Amino acid sequence: MKKSKETFDTQDGYLCLINDLQKTQLELRSVYTNLQNVVEPDLIDYYIYQAKAVQMRYKFLLNCVKQIEDSQTKNPL
Repeated sequence: MKKSKETFDTQDGYLCLINDLQKTQLELRSVYTNLQNVVEPDLIDYYIYQAKAVQMRYKFLLNCVKQIEDSQTKNPL
């Protein structure tokens, strides 16, 4: 049974999102580690803003992954 090009594109997109999600988790850990190790007020502010930005990207990617998983659950191929 052959899979359609759309199925491959969806799978490739899903794997790319999972990869980006994992990279974002690592980046978030790094930001929190850096935040714990700084004492300069400007750097503290910087890492707080960076953490917020990475958290927002993580939330976005997670929602995208959930949408794909939900659509695959409803319409498995």
